[in-house]
Amino acid sequence: MEMAQTWENPPAHLSLGEQEVHVWRVPLEASAAALASLQALLTADEIAKVRRFLFERDRTRALVAQALLRILAARYLQTSPSLLRFTTNAYGKPALASPDLPLQFNLSHSAHLVLYAFAWRRRLGIDVEYMRSTLNYDELSEYCFSPFERESLSGLAQDKKRVAFYNCWTRKEAYIKARGLGLSLPLDLFDVSLLPGEAAALLGSREDPAEVQRWSMRQLAPGAGYAGALVVEGTDWQLRCWQWQGR
Repeated sequence: MEMAQTWENPPAHLSLGEQEVHVWRVPLEASAAALASLQALLTADEIAKVRRFLFERDRTRALVAQALLRILAARYLQTSPSLLRFTTNAYGKPALASPDLPLQFNLSHSAHLVLYAFAWRRRLGIDVEYMRSTLNYDELSEYCFSPFERESLSGLAQDKKRVAFYNCWTRKEAYIKARGLGLSLPLDLFDVSLLPGEAAALLGSREDPAEVQRWSMRQLAPGAGYAGALVVEGTDWQLRCWQWQGR
């Protein structure tokens, strides 16, 4: 069984070691004054993307998520947040537009939270989901889980299915995000652990069995009612989890 993370307050002078992965937990709310300050960091294209959301709540959350990405990435790169430029690959994975910058990152948001992951020179993916209790987990698993995962889920008592479903979903999402291939990588092509209390792990890959040794997987504990997962290239790294304090 994995130990739950401790979400620490970051030090004033924060550094990211070569063998470290940092995960940040950030609430997706802000005052009107803070929103104006955060929006000033965004490019015109980013603001236009935020404004495409239909509801004000979703526009606010998207704005906070993008602006905090700039603030946190700039902190590691020791530059101004407004100077950073981002791009996405053909499958939608974001990255810094300057290929000479070695910082790798990923982010995910759901309901009131956004999680960010940062590392030097190693691919990673992160996912967070608010665990809704009104879903038909067995039916949904037919569309996005492997036969092994569906069988594991179906054998559980109903009170454990919710946790197991979201364990599986976040781990699979984090893995395909780390790979940078999106849903072009079929979700039934690989197996992850999902049983409550079981350590997060990539158990097998029918694409390439060696994938199991290439990646590390960790369960995250974002907060009550949420599930989270982190997938990182390699095994020689340590995790630090930070709670965002400022606005």
